[in-house]
Order: sequence, then structure tokens, then C-alpha cells
Amino acid sequence: MASARPGAGAPPARPPWSVVACLRAGAQHGLLPALSAQLRLPALEGPRRPLVTRLGVCGPARGPRGSAGAVVAAAACGRGGGRPARGSAAARAGRVRPGSLGLRAGRPGLRPGRVREALQRRLPAAAARPDARPGAGHVRLRLRQLHGARLSSGRAQPHPLPRPGARPRGPIMGNSSEFQKAVKLVINTVSFDKDSTVQVFEATIRVLGSLLSAHRIITDSKQPFGDMAIKGYDNELLHMAHDLAVRLLPAFENTKTGIPYPRVNLKTGVPPDSNNETCTAGAGSLLVEFGILSRLLGDSTFEWVARRAVKALWNLRSNDTGLLGNVVNIQTGDWVGKQSGLGAGLDSFYEYLLKSYILFGEKEDLEMFNAAYQSIQNYLRRGREACNEGEGDPPLYVNVNMFSGQLMNTWIDSLQAFFPGLQVLIGDVEDAICLHAFYYAIWKRYGALPERYNWQLQAPDVLFYPLRPELVESTYLLYQATKNPFYLHVGMDILQSLEKYTKVKCGYATLHHVIDKSKEDRMESFFLSETCKYLYLLFDEENPVHKSGSKYMFTTEGHIVSVDKHLRESPWKEFFSEDGGQDQEGKFVHRPKPHELKVLNSSSNCNRVPDERRYSLPLKSIYMRQIDQMVGLI
Repeated sequence: MASARPGAGAPPARPPWSVVACLRAGAQHGLLPALSAQLRLPALEGPRRPLVTRLGVCGPARGPRGSAGAVVAAAACGRGGGRPARGSAAARAGRVRPGSLGLRAGRPGLRPGRVREALQRRLPAAAARPDARPGAGHVRLRLRQLHGARLSSGRAQPHPLPRPGARPRGPIMGNSSEFQKAVKLVINTVSFDKDSTVQVFEATIRVLGSLLSAHRIITDSKQPFGDMAIKGYDNELLHMAHDLAVRLLPAFENTKTGIPYPRVNLKTGVPPDSNNETCTAGAGSLLVEFGILSRLLGDSTFEWVARRAVKALWNLRSNDTGLLGNVVNIQTGDWVGKQSGLGAGLDSFYEYLLKSYILFGEKEDLEMFNAAYQSIQNYLRRGREACNEGEGDPPLYVNVNMFSGQLMNTWIDSLQAFFPGLQVLIGDVEDAICLHAFYYAIWKRYGALPERYNWQLQAPDVLFYPLRPELVESTYLLYQATKNPFYLHVGMDILQSLEKYTKVKCGYATLHHVIDKSKEDRMESFFLSETCKYLYLLFDEENPVHKSGSKYMFTTEGHIVSVDKHLRESPWKEFFSEDGGQDQEGKFVHRPKPHELKVLNSSSNCNRVPDERRYSLPLKSIYMRQIDQMVGLI
């Protein structure tokens, strides 16, 4: 492996099994020292920062008031994929009368108002077929064991910090015993029959997604991560996923647009104090998990309701710009939040348009993504046309009014750091390099990404950092695309910052303030399921994810799903075919031929990163300095 630091001497010999042993040792000595030893990099200098906030697991919490989760990062949504912020309009749910879904479920004989009834029947026998060929994936259900996650409540809340010595492990690290123990614990103790109100989006991407991913690991005949099969396993996790999804279905009832309510009670349906506003990402980022479930069960209902929500949102986009807003009224279809950007409220909507196509092969999803990407390039992108040549400001994606395309503010949020990774997936690597460099420059200045950064004032607007994974994810994907060791250096820099500023006795803590580095008694579950996982995979080039010969895709919550023919097969193909389908009223409509998957920014494409550039800076020095000046580094 080439040197992880540009300009260093001869590259060290490749460490054995990359950083597998490193992160395991990290449980006792922290992430950085073991990783530095494995990669033969200098140890972190200086004393470790004192514990600012004692974490509740180890002692009484004495942190600053105002947790990161209480700060509203957007009009209606928070973390990754547009998570609804507490206290926001979109975080409140509403009351509907159970049993009146008012849609066709995509199979004969199922009348409106009887969907939930039908779905509460026994799981279809087809789901237990011995010849089914689900692929491999990474499960996050083990977080319940690692740090007391109350999965039985179905609450999409951050979990308490792990016990001392706990660390992320499981299929990605080849730890079959830990994985099997966690699965059995979930099967034996978890129930969704709780009087608990959950966010539909969070329950879907965190809990439903992990159940489905774990089920596919267990039943994968190839077992690329080691022997993860469980003796006597009888599709229990798939049954649990089905049960949870049925309990989420009332969110789709009694909405005139087909866009779901943001919250639902797992026992009683949509609460009586429901609010009719939700964010675009929260309502439009359910298709991957719901689609996987439908195709494993052979039941189109779940994919149908998720796809109907996506189409409803898509049809509400501006006729002039093609952009969507970030908050919508689910009854009237009016845009409450008219801001269009790439961060909170919209991020995973775009992500799942592309990933749904990659996973299921429905070309209509690709059509929508290509059109959305073109609108993003036309109205959100500022700066020079090319990333690595020409004059002008560095490319940057800003927040604009969805109807006029006019600038609405001068801040960006940390969630937008996912977008370079998405650009890698479509081959727009040059643009991804430039945008990633901007977020990395902010990281270098603060040792973290503030929740909001004002690029005009060169200062944070919202100061906390809850250990988000988006920059790490884009770093990992850019390294996979370019194999440029610069991105190993970026990963090492991020690890050093995490070790220096966020590590505490019981785990890794949210930074309350990226400047004074004060901490909160809080560690979000996505730190283990995404941030640590992407860092681990960045350095572990021999991981089965990279070497097994299978194709994998990560969900917005970091669950790994194999891209295979099994998920591209559906008995209801006519509903999603390119030639035609049904609209919301059940009428047959013609669909135009889709475009090919391609980069719509004509200034760049995959082939513009030649081999000879892999061992030089991905961005020319003059442009690197320009970005550093833009964020106040120099």
C-alpha cells in the first residue's frame, strides 16, 4: 500500500490483514494507536484531552445544556437522509382511521382499506424457499448488545454509550460468533408490539434495514464473510421485518397525496395530534428497504406504497426549475419549506432514486434521478465549470428557492458531505473530488464538521458535531474509485481528530462545540454502523466487500446489500415497467423510454482520472490552496 501521507518516503510494506487487528486492539487502546502501528504512521503527539463531559454510563452527565439532537438543522429534518428534527413540524404525527389505505396493493383481490388486514396474515410460503439466493450484508442489530439499544421499543433514538471495551464487530470484521449471538438475542427478546410512537423514516432505515440485511447474511449460500449461518434459523428476522413494516403502513393511510405521515404508533396507528407536514427525504427515502422486503416476500404492497410516495413528491417538483422543496403538506401537496439543497430534508431522496435503480433495475427511478441531477447542476451548482482546470471559484452546491433558483442563504450543512460519494456512483469523479476537498478543508480547520457552516462568513452557524459519517463515506468511495493514497491520508486525519477530540472513557462523544471541543453525553448509533465501518473498510483492502466478487451497495444507514438478480425479480413487473403502469387512481399510463445512466455534468466523467494521477494530489495545488483560503485555513 502506498504511503498514507503525501510526500512521505518509501511506502511501507502492507500491514497484514490491513486494520482488522487494529480496530480490535482499539477497544483497549483507542482507535488511533493501533491503527498507527498497523500503518506505520507517527503516533499522535501531545496529551489526551481531559474528559469534558462525564458520560452517563460511567457517571453523572455534566455536559452543557442543549443536546445536538435538539438543534434543528433544517426546517423539518435532521441527520442523514433528512431525519426529522425533534420539535419540528415534521416530527409531529397525526391521527387517521385505521383500515382505509385507499390504494391498490398491486395484487388481485386486495381492496382499499384491507391492506393491513391482508398483511397481518402469515408470511407467504415463498419467502422461505430453500432456493432463494439473498446476498450478504452488514447487520447493525448487534448494537443492541453493544450499547443497550432498545430495539424492542422501536424508537429511532440515539442509544446510550457502549460499555468500556465494546467495539464494532460482526460480518464486516468476520466475527461470526458475535453476529450469531446478537441475532439470537434479537430473535428471543425483541417485539414490536409496543405502545410506542416512532418516526417512519428512522424505523425503516435503522431497524427494518438491519433486519433485512441480517436475514440476507444468514441465508446467503456463499457466506463471503465467514460462516454467519445460524443452525435452525427459520426466517425469524424476515418475519420480524414483515411485522414491523405492517405496523408502519398506517402512516400511508388517509393521505390525499400518498405521502406518508412522519410518525406512527406501533400499536394504534397514526397519533391523534398528527401534523400534516413532513420532509421530502423522510417521506421519499423508504423505497430501498420497502422494496427489498416486497421482493423477498413476493408481496408488492410495501414497495407500492413507498414508490407511490416517491412519485407523489416527484410530481410536486417545480415546473420551471425541476427542483423540490424540503417540507411538504401531505394532504394539500403545498410546499411548506421551499428551500432546495443537498442537505437535511432532501439528501437521501436523491440518494435513493439512484440506489433504487442500482438495486432493482427499475428504469423509471433512473429517469427521475437523471432529471433531478440535471436540475441540481443547473440551479444549485456555483463556481467554475471544471474542478481541476480553468478560473473562478471552486464548485459549490448552495441552497436555493425551488421555484426561482435564487440563493436563499449562505450556509451548507454537514449532511451535504454525502454528495461526493453519490457522484462517485454515477461516475462524476472529478466534481466529487472538488466538493470533497471543500468539506475536508472545513474538517482540517476544526477537527470536525460543524452542523452548519457559513461559507460567506467563513464560520460555523451551528457548532455541534454528532460523529456523522457523510465525509468518511465519501472519502471511502473516492478511494475505491481512484485508489489515490491521498484519501488514506484523509481517513487517517479523521481518525486522529476522533481520537483526540471525541474519545472518552466509555466510547466516543458528540462534540457540543467544534471550536472549544466541549462534549455531550451522547453517541449516535450511526457512529458505529457507518462512521467506524467506512473508516474500517477504507483501510481494509482485503475485506470480502472488496474481494468476494459480489457487488454490494450501502443503504443510507450503512447496511450493506448485495446487488443480485434475486432483488431484480418481481411478479408485478407490469406495475413498474418502462412501457406503462398505473397512476395514483389506478389508470394505465404510458411511460417514456428512460435515459441511460450517465453523468449530466458535461465537464466531467469517470475517464478523466488517469492512472498517472493516482499518486499525486487529486486536486491541483493551486486549487487546494484556493479552497483552504475559502474556509479560512490560510
